[in-house]
Amino acid sequence: MSDQRKGGIAWTDHTWNPIRGCSRVSAGCENCYAEQVARRWSGPGQPYEGLVRLDKDGKSKAQWNGRVKFIAEHLTDPLRWTRPRTVFVNSMSDLFHDNVSFSEIAAIFGVMAASPRHTFQVLTKRPARARAFFEWVAAQDAGLDGTAGRLHCVFEALRAEVGEELHREHCADPDGPWPLPNVWLGVSVEDQKNANQRIPHLLACPAAVRWVSYEPALGPVDFRHIDADSAGHEWGQIDSLTGRNTDMGRPWHDAPGKLDWIVIGGESGTGARPFDLAWARSVLSQARKAGTACFVKQLGANATDPPNGLCGAATVVPDHAEAIISKRLKDRKGGDMDEWPENLRVREWPGVTK
Repeated sequence: MSDQRKGGIAWTDHTWNPIRGCSRVSAGCENCYAEQVARRWSGPGQPYEGLVRLDKDGKSKAQWNGRVKFIAEHLTDPLRWTRPRTVFVNSMSDLFHDNVSFSEIAAIFGVMAASPRHTFQVLTKRPARARAFFEWVAAQDAGLDGTAGRLHCVFEALRAEVGEELHREHCADPDGPWPLPNVWLGVSVEDQKNANQRIPHLLACPAAVRWVSYEPALGPVDFRHIDADSAGHEWGQIDSLTGRNTDMGRPWHDAPGKLDWIVIGGESGTGARPFDLAWARSVLSQARKAGTACFVKQLGANATDPPNGLCGAATVVPDHAEAIISKRLKDRKGGDMDEWPENLRVREWPGVTK
């Protein structure tokens, strides 16, 4: 029943990294797997040289230093992939990092626009900058031809990177659909605070599919009651699963979209923080009532559950106000669905063609 896909990420086929490097922004970054990978490949002449912090002895540490590199030689990789695939964009960075220019982001969108056979999954912890980027694109397009919301801007940015010949070969229709129908735009959230701050910006961005990666899940999240005011909106409370304002006494400016997909996952690796499976069940229940697709990716390395919730042997953890059962699953990431409670074996996709 397991569904581990290429690259070890169950919800995608392939990763594409035209950008390398990042920096931490919240508690969800504390045990970042990408930092561990970068540390191992940060020596002289290696791909992540100069992108991680060094200790006092000059040895690489598993933490980004904030530098970001645009990797031009990998920009056009998807154009050469003939078989359609689902692609996670920038598994080793954040497309909307402050140190990535809007022109570089636009060039990456140009490649995605020129590769309609693929589905691209974009995930960010910086949705406010994503929103600013889309506003910049609209302004650029209006300046180019008087029509906002087309592909002129992203194709112009791509041409600046790859040259006229490749541009002519792949970018024939600057008046194609926008937002791109093959791009899923998502945010990563780990708790209610970050859901409140990030989801409203996502809902305000143009996107064919909007999604959330609730991983690593570090606390409960109620997607039906997102405090948009904390993100600087005057929307009051939003039900992000339906896009409705749940506080009708507050102003409603530019009604946002809604979430199409939620990926759920516990933290894995050394020092994994607890993942209470009640949080996952709550999100599944919320999503089911709203008709939002859910995908449980993994239970992580430190799943906890009420008594008898997990399959197989379990050990009671002492010194808890309530008896909680913690179980070490055989799969070190908790990704083997056969080890899960049946009601968590949910892997749905948004209602679009993958």
